[in-house]
Amino acid sequence: MARPTGAVGAGESTLGAVSNPAASLPGSVPQSRSERLSGLGRVLIAVYIVLAIAATFRSVYQIISKFDEAPLAYSLSAVAGVVYIVATVALIMGIKGTHTSSGRVWRAVAWIALAFELSGVLIVGTLSLVSPELFAHPSVWSTFGIGYGFIPLVLPVLGLIWLRRTGRATSSAVAAEATA
Repeated sequence: MARPTGAVGAGESTLGAVSNPAASLPGSVPQSRSERLSGLGRVLIAVYIVLAIAATFRSVYQIISKFDEAPLAYSLSAVAGVVYIVATVALIMGIKGTHTSSGRVWRAVAWIALAFELSGVLIVGTLSLVSPELFAHPSVWSTFGIGYGFIPLVLPVLGLIWLRRTGRATSSAVAAEATA
């Protein structure tokens, strides 16, 4: 008896059956946009969007209302907000155009933004512990992002790992296409 179109048999995933039937072909490397943006990629971008909004609006409020109380901390929070915005846009645009030159440029921007973010968290986090007098009030990156549940410390590491992993898969897909 034939299975109805769209039906899934035992041991099959509806996601795999519908999203990319060619993924099971020998030698194929699945790299559709939805596959690159699944799992960790979706979570990373969602968290970056939330962090970009939170850090940016917090720093704008602090700069407008009480900049004179802690100019260094509030300026660093503004820098963090801008970095989160750039990282978010770069990650999204890098996914959209993976096989294009603009996609490669956006991925490079993402690498730079995430590396800058990780450096900022480590430097500001260390300074806030070693020289707390520099920070009259905490910034987003103070004490390694403790005010944000250490997300500012973990997020760039996960982002860099994800970029590396998706970059390898993309390179494999391009190489497979070139030899086919």
